[in-house]
Amino acid sequence: MMTSSSGDQWKPSKLKSPQQKLIKEGDHHMRFYTISHKHYCGIDLHTKMMYVCILDSDANILIHKNIPTNGKAFLKLIAPYREDIVVGVECMFSWYWLADLCAKEGIEFILGHALYMRCIHGGKAKNDRVDSEKIARIMRGGDFPLAYAYPAELRPVRDLMRRRSHLVRIKSEIQSHISITNYQYNLEPFDKNIVHKGNREGIADHFDNASVRLNVETDIAVMDSLHDQIRNLENYIIRHAKDYDGRMLYRLKTVPGIGDILALTIMYEILSIDRFPTVQKFCSYSRLVKCANESAGKKMGTSGSKIGNAHLKWAFSEAAILFIRGNDKAQKYVTKLSKKFGKGKALSILSHKLGRAIYFMMKRNDVFDMNYFFRNS
Repeated sequence: MMTSSSGDQWKPSKLKSPQQKLIKEGDHHMRFYTISHKHYCGIDLHTKMMYVCILDSDANILIHKNIPTNGKAFLKLIAPYREDIVVGVECMFSWYWLADLCAKEGIEFILGHALYMRCIHGGKAKNDRVDSEKIARIMRGGDFPLAYAYPAELRPVRDLMRRRSHLVRIKSEIQSHISITNYQYNLEPFDKNIVHKGNREGIADHFDNASVRLNVETDIAVMDSLHDQIRNLENYIIRHAKDYDGRMLYRLKTVPGIGDILALTIMYEILSIDRFPTVQKFCSYSRLVKCANESAGKKMGTSGSKIGNAHLKWAFSEAAILFIRGNDKAQKYVTKLSKKFGKGKALSILSHKLGRAIYFMMKRNDVFDMNYFFRNS
């Protein structure tokens, strides 16, 4: 990493302790859509139907109608108001098609952050008609909390990465079931780690009962199938990433412990580091910091632990564990922190430090420098 003066932004010496830094740097300030338009289209979006509410600049309701989730029907409905209109929906799983349609038609589209749009769920009466009007009115009032609408051209590969992670978790659950079954019958531990496909041969023969053996054979067959599917996904994603930004993939892998999977996860979940004007906002988005919960001068712990990107949180947590393997400097650093904060908090501090380092690496198009990373530690 470069040693320019801008690197001083993340010197640990500026705060009393790394743990204080974890809390003080929390920056969950939400961005709101404040641009004025002639018309505001709020949509309560569902899989089969969508309730559309269109307001003018004076807050008069022009359209309030439930229509099928059909692109032609939607464009026909908003046709008289397309001269200057913004379309807003709450972030839920079915927004892709509407965002792509608006982009194709040159219509302004904004995505609402679901956890910050609680105002639409707080009334005495709640239904699709009421929700669509609330969405339109908070858009007009400049209080619409923005979520990031991931670009359509890279969205499929990012979703492949997330699907791969889901399949890995399923495979781990099945592996745990095999081990638990072995413990249930108090059998000898397996000679090799069955996480590897080649080490699972003959595992079912450990069990005498035919039903138990069939149970384990089924688990092994599913694990083998998942192993092949996961490997195919990984190969496809790596090829795609090299074509998209091979240099960034290489730079991320210069961090000890970060291989293809963690680098790809970080790369596709961040996409563009320019989304984050400060390192504090980046660490907040990555769930690497905690925000203080204060009222009337009283501190009541922390909040916002579920707000941010869970995939980046996982990636940096994994990176911290792998970073200390065979790394004497990292092990001494974690041991020192563990004496004061405990092992869990020490690893959290290290993952936060790695997140800050990667932020500046991506900002400056630089590679990782171990000496610079531990210069004040």
